[in-house]
Order: sequence, then structure tokens, then C-alpha cells
Amino acid sequence: MRNVLTIEAGKRFSFWRTVFSHGWCALPPFYVDKADRSLSRVLRLENGRTVLLRMEEVPGGIRVSSPGSVKCDARFRKDAGRQIADCFRIGEDFSDFYREARRLTGYRWIARSGAGRLLRAPTVFEDVVKMICTTNCSWALTEIMVGNLCAKLGEEAEGGRFAFPTARAIARSGEAYLRKEIKTGYRSPYLLEFARRVDRGEIDPESWRSSPLPTDEIFAQVKDVKGIGPYAAGNIMKLLGRYDYLGIDSWCRAKFFELHRNGRKGPDRIIERFYEPFGKWRGLFFWLDVTKEWYRQKFPF
Repeated sequence: MRNVLTIEAGKRFSFWRTVFSHGWCALPPFYVDKADRSLSRVLRLENGRTVLLRMEEVPGGIRVSSPGSVKCDARFRKDAGRQIADCFRIGEDFSDFYREARRLTGYRWIARSGAGRLLRAPTVFEDVVKMICTTNCSWALTEIMVGNLCAKLGEEAEGGRFAFPTARAIARSGEAYLRKEIKTGYRSPYLLEFARRVDRGEIDPESWRSSPLPTDEIFAQVKDVKGIGPYAAGNIMKLLGRYDYLGIDSWCRAKFFELHRNGRKGPDRIIERFYEPFGKWRGLFFWLDVTKEWYRQKFPF
């Protein structure tokens, strides 16, 4: 592969803290190569072509490489650079968050380590579909479902890798196909309806990232998608850059009570009250709190 561009990210950016900020790096079309110390991703370009790109850490940014077969003109570099920057949240301002973290005893490690950016997909559509595939199941099943979506409904790129499927590809698949071939179970009608609404233009999830609407109104739109409950909606909001909601699941719930109540369980309102003083950043503080141990090692999973 040859180097095609370098994306500048600033002094507070941490490549690996972002890659391993949550489980998206383990789901195709992302691929982590720990031995090679790189992250790969199949991107769908504006011209419809799919390409496998390799990303690695360089001081203050990300170096991007591509196969020699890719025509790396200015249009390609602009398109690929924009998508990768979106995935790594390069344009998002975390200065206020870091000031708050430095003020709070027990959270000063966040700014020092460059934590806070949560890896996301190039599209909100992909993030929503993946989040639905995390509901009420093991992580192993999530990996199976997302892997099947890419391999069976996504376009093939270099090296036997596949892009994430388009809304149209999922919309045309049918519920029976999703249940049998993709193994999405009860989520199948929800995924199908969401994809069809997006394909018909009835819903525009991509607009949520840049919407000027208040957070609670965006949250309501996200929750209006069938199959999206409070947990999934709260975590989708974090990927939109809005951190007012916690997005509590069974793993986070157990981890919180282990960290803050010596394992004594209780209702979710205890967790909500604990993070209420953190204001608009409470969802991000919550997530970093329960995953703090991940930041003690370069490759936590």
C-alpha cells in the first residue's frame, strides 16, 4: 500500500484511545491489525466505488494508505479525508470537556490520556444499524450479525473485505432473508423498516450530526426509530456528539455498581443521580468511568 494523505488532528488527539474507545473497531468494515499497529476500513466513496484504506498513528495525526490500484487524485483525498476525519471526530471540540475533567478529582486522567473521542462510522445509518445489533444479545452475536451484513449485502473491496451495506441493499433483502442469513432475529423487521424509510427519504439520519435542534428533540427523533430504546438512543446520541444521555446497558450497570457501591446493585436512578452534576458531558463521563481500565493498556480487547 502507498501513503495517500495525512490527516492532522492536533496535540490532544490519541489515535489508539479513539480506536479502542468502544467496540466499533472490532466490527467490519473496520479491521484492527495489532501486529501491524493499524486500523483498516472499507469506505464507500462519493462516486460509489469502495476502497480499503489503512490508517496508522503519526505524531499529531493519522497517516492513510491505499492499494496501488486506487487513483489518488485531489477529489479522492478530499472525500476519503473527510470520512476518516468524521470517524475519528477530528472536528469536534473537546476543550470544554477536558477543562471539566481536569477540575474533577478522579477524572484528570482523561485529558492526560487524550480520551473522549468515540470512534464512529462514516454514516449515521451504519451507526444506527450497528447499535440495533447490540441490543439484547451477546457481543459475539453482534459480531456475527454485522459480519453477515457486510459479507452478504455489502460490496466487495480489495483483499476480500466488504463495505457496509447501503440502506437500499438492506431494504431489498426482506425479513426472512435477514432472519435466516444475517441472523438478526427479532431485530429483522426493525432493521428492514429503518432501511426502507431511509431509502425512501422519509427519514434522514445523516442530518442528525449537524442539526441545530435541541438535544432532546434529536433524542426523540432517534427513539422514534422502531427497535431503538433508551439504551440504544443514548449511545447513538454520543456518536452524534451529544452526551446528555447515559445509554445504560447491563454491562455498564454492573460495572458502575462494582466501582461505586462495592457491587451492591440498585435502580438506574442511582446511576442517573450520580452523573447529574456532570451536566451536558454526563454520558461521556459515565462511559469513560466504566471503561477506565481499558486505558491502562494499548489494546484492551
